[in-house]
Formats: sequence, structure tokens, C-alpha cells
Amino acid sequence: MNRTTPATKIAPPPYKVGVRELSNLLLDYSSTLMGCGVHTSRLARNVARIAESYGYETEMTVFRRHITMSILHREDDSIRRTSVRKIDHGPINFEFISRLSALSWEAYDNPMPFDELQRKYEAIVSKPRLSAWVVLLLVSLANASFCRLFGGDFVAMGIVFVATLAGFFLRQQLTLRRMNQMAVVAICSLIASLIGSIGLRYGLGTTPQTALASSVLFLIPGVPLINSIVDILEGYILAGISRAIHAGILIICIAIGLSVSLLTLGLNSL
Repeated sequence: MNRTTPATKIAPPPYKVGVRELSNLLLDYSSTLMGCGVHTSRLARNVARIAESYGYETEMTVFRRHITMSILHREDDSIRRTSVRKIDHGPINFEFISRLSALSWEAYDNPMPFDELQRKYEAIVSKPRLSAWVVLLLVSLANASFCRLFGGDFVAMGIVFVATLAGFFLRQQLTLRRMNQMAVVAICSLIASLIGSIGLRYGLGTTPQTALASSVLFLIPGVPLINSIVDILEGYILAGISRAIHAGILIICIAIGLSVSLLTLGLNSL
């Protein structure tokens, strides 16, 4: 386990809170942050700041699916609690990460009653997310832009836009139905690459290979891969390795879907 307590503050905390209440909030806070795609060291620092503002220290063990957290009172080691919380992974949300990190600094620099901290946390997590339709449109435009960046012509961009639109919409719907994430990625890769291969199949445009290659880029687990490297470099080896393995499996699922698409259309010799 990794001790996550920042530099000890000399003054005693102006507000007191029970270890159970603080533990429950910090576990909710941690689960939300991990589900949004934060790297482990940032989570540990944020949790430690909040705990320190109420006179507690924290120790955490973080895995991809679970968090084990121990809270210890700074002045009375008989006041302690160890709990485990499951992480519910959702869409990457940098706004949540930024606002929740800012909340930890606010609690540390300007201590507040625990009820007020809880209200602010709930206000952040209850904020409506960006419309799924807006996300669908923006992701499709972004992937088409990637196609252009890699040298695709406007015909290829149009094909990639449609492929991403179909693949990402299917991903949203299957995720809502709680289908296995690996199966979702493989199916979406298959559908997107089938549409992306239209240019190769019918000789549309001058860069059909770029359209096919770009059609599945929206499925690449970039944030988990980056977080895995950051975790390993900062000493959270188990968390980093588990994230890297998960991201690697998702990449294999993308390759499976793409391979089935090429075999189905007889393009496997490309």
C-alpha cells in the first residue's frame, strides 16, 4: 500500500467528522474519479488532501475494479476504518476530474463543514452530462479529421464519418445494455471497418486504405494506455499493469473485428 498523506499541517482541523462518514464519501469520490479515467497518483493526492483537512490520514490500494482504503485519525490511532469499494467505469470525463480535483484543493485550503463538502460533491456528480447525440456527432467529426490528418481525401473522410457514426452509436447502445466491454469493442470494430472498407470494395476516392485504417481509431483505448504508463512510472505498479493488460485486450478485440471484416469482404490480402 502507498501512504498518500501530504505534508502535515500544524494547525488542528477546524471541523470534525466521523470516520465512517468521511470514509464513505472518500470511497464514493475515489470510485467516481477512477471511473472517469484519472491516474492513480492524482486520485491518491486528492483523497489525501480532503482527509488531511479533517485530521485524518489515508492509505490506499487501487486496482482496476476495486479500491481498498484505510483511514486513520492523525491524533488517535484507535479511530480507523478500512473499506473496499467497487469501481463503476463509465465514459472518460475530464470535466469531472478537473472539478473534483479542484474540490479537494478547496477543502484543503479553505476547510469547510463536512455537510457542505458533501453537498458540493453531489452537485458536481449530479451535473447533467453532455448529450449523447452531441458526443456522437463530435466523435464522428474528430475521427474524420484524423483521417484527413493521415492523408485521407474528402471521400475517405466522408466514409470514416459514416463508419464512426454507426460504430459509436452501436457502442453507446450496447453499453447501455451492459454488454461485455470486450464484445462491444469487437462488434463495433467489425461494423465500423465494414463501412470503412466501402472505398476499397468499390474503388471510391484515392485513399481508401486510409479510410479503412481510420475507421476504428475511435475505439483505441488511449486514456487507459497513458494512465497505465503514468501509474507504472509513479510506482503504482499493480494498477498500471492491470490497466495496461485491459487496454491490450481491447486492442486485440479491435484487431479481431477488423480481421473478420477483411476476411468477410475478401480483402485479407491487402
